[in-house]
Amino acid sequence: MATAIVAAAYGGPEVLSPIEVEVPAPGPGEVTIEIRAAGVNPFDAKRYSGAFGTDPKALPIRLGLEASGVVTAVGPDAIGPAGPVRVGDEVIARTEGGYATALTLRAEKVVPKPAALSWEKAAGVLSTGGTAVHLHAATGVQSGDTVLVHGASGSVGSLVAQLAVARGARVIGTAGPSRHEQLARYGVDPVAYGPGLADRVRALAPDGVDVAIDTVGTDEAVDVSLELVADRDRIASIVAFGRAATDGFKILGAGPGADPGTEIRGNAWRELLDPAAAGKLEVVIGRTFPLLEAADAHRLVIGGHPGGKIVLLP
Repeated sequence: MATAIVAAAYGGPEVLSPIEVEVPAPGPGEVTIEIRAAGVNPFDAKRYSGAFGTDPKALPIRLGLEASGVVTAVGPDAIGPAGPVRVGDEVIARTEGGYATALTLRAEKVVPKPAALSWEKAAGVLSTGGTAVHLHAATGVQSGDTVLVHGASGSVGSLVAQLAVARGARVIGTAGPSRHEQLARYGVDPVAYGPGLADRVRALAPDGVDVAIDTVGTDEAVDVSLELVADRDRIASIVAFGRAATDGFKILGAGPGADPGTEIRGNAWRELLDPAAAGKLEVVIGRTFPLLEAADAHRLVIGGHPGGKIVLLP
């Protein structure tokens, strides 16, 4: 048996509760992992909020899209993207049901965890990092570009910014003043959001902005992006669904009309894990919570500005 966090109804974080679940023995192509850390994502909250519907037949909803842990059992032909998976392997998983103490899943969903990468950071890098890689691919970020990242100190935005700098782009990132030192450490030119943002960005980039990436979804972020970037194919957001439909820029993710980027995100680990393990790509952990305090973790994420990735520890 394992402990898992589920949404027993639709609503706010108060609907989250622990239950005991069976952990089936792995069948062909499957593995069982003992979970050491599970990443929390805003999408987890949307699933039980009613944003995607309120079908009672879908309840209870198992939560958690990413986790890190140790393989405790393998079925026949347990082959992952990096090769055979064996008992004792330290792995990172992208799968539903990560808010748990143990989980059986397809071996194709697990990749090796670098030894130098902590459990917490390992559980927080693939979802946000995959989104960052997808945003780069969708907008064609390349060396010599000037890239404006809205929300550059957030869990997705910070990875977008760091990856862009690593590719040779010049990056301007919006953030509150308390986060400017962090962005400067990444090689990003920080700029405060709020009234006058477009003028402040123009002052930093008099030759113009090539790419705008929005991770916050405010009208300010969208309006400034549209004002400063001529080619709307090089503007992308992961949250401004309504504006994307009316203003013609790219929208990525799991919402209506969005490009899910399934293959890009599924292979992003190849680009992310080695730099993260070497300290060349910083995965910012905002806070950790015990698994049984998942509701409190969700309140922090829903409230905004969690200061980095939120992680649950079984």
